[in-house]
Amino acid sequence: MAADPTDRIGALLDEAVGGGGIPGAVAMIGRGPVTLGRWAAGQADAIAGRPVRPDTVFDLASLTKVVATTTVTLALAGRGELGLGDPVAAYLPDAAVGRDGRVTVAHLLTHTSGLPGSRRFYRWCRSGAELNRELYQITPGQPPGSQVAYSDPGFMLLGEVVAAVAGEPLDPAVRRLVTGPLGLTATRFRPNGPARRFAATERRDDGTAWTGIVHDENARLLGGVAGHAGLFAPADDLARFAAWWVSDDDAVVPAALRRAAATCQTGDLGGRRGYGWACPGDAFDTLGAQWPPTAVSHTGFTGTSLALDPASGLWVVLLTNAVHAGRDPTAVQALRRAVHGAVHPAVMVTGSRPP
Repeated sequence: MAADPTDRIGALLDEAVGGGGIPGAVAMIGRGPVTLGRWAAGQADAIAGRPVRPDTVFDLASLTKVVATTTVTLALAGRGELGLGDPVAAYLPDAAVGRDGRVTVAHLLTHTSGLPGSRRFYRWCRSGAELNRELYQITPGQPPGSQVAYSDPGFMLLGEVVAAVAGEPLDPAVRRLVTGPLGLTATRFRPNGPARRFAATERRDDGTAWTGIVHDENARLLGGVAGHAGLFAPADDLARFAAWWVSDDDAVVPAALRRAAATCQTGDLGGRRGYGWACPGDAFDTLGAQWPPTAVSHTGFTGTSLALDPASGLWVVLLTNAVHAGRDPTAVQALRRAVHGAVHPAVMVTGSRPP
């Protein structure tokens, strides 16, 4: 009888932690509503010698883009409160990006707005209000819709679109429309609780590490809430989110709209993006050739990732605090490739425990 492919995941986490490039990690694998395996290894805080637990809360970094901002945007679209083809100017009339009417909500979702990849506002802005003023003045460097170029400012502006449409800031809008209805009870911006709940991220000059406070500097200047980063969650909540995403449940976002979001929307524009998600073949794709074109994924700078395949129902949650060991991504990139290579839809359908 063939070995269960999930047996390899724990060993991969142990090897990665033992190699020193990843202090700690939690992984969960499942298909539809069934969890097939859960593992935890290493240190949540290597300075304090505090181990990772299965319920450790991680700074999701750019997973915020898909779990929070993409999903709440689609929720509003599903309710008929915004249109994905609508110009950004319809919702943010004061934003320079929308003045000519060419940049749409869909452009922001697919990273085809022409906006820059990043902008270190925190280096010269002294407050969140000043950062937002700068954000509202940013303009495309390329014609909208002409190419895929991953953009943090684009998702920061998308968070502003959500706030304008919802009539409340991004944080309560996400709670009301996404995390609350889905029962993601420990997923939130600006989390509360003792340091022992959280995986530490980058070390500070005083020898301590950011713990329970968002790592991304722009999000930190904005008070911990932004469209591109700032969300915290444990693996269990992301597993619940992934199981819902691959289901036929029309709650929160209609299933048909979720399927469209997980389908390449960018054609031959130099990248393969759905709404928020990276599709196989994109520069940010971490899945490898064994995953089918129906699969999507996303990563976060702190060392997090989420992958799922609506066709087979398979999902993979991988949360690490790799940035706690430094900003070299080599170790976490290798771990993602190894985990996704060991567990992919064809293997799980034929070789794993049945759902």
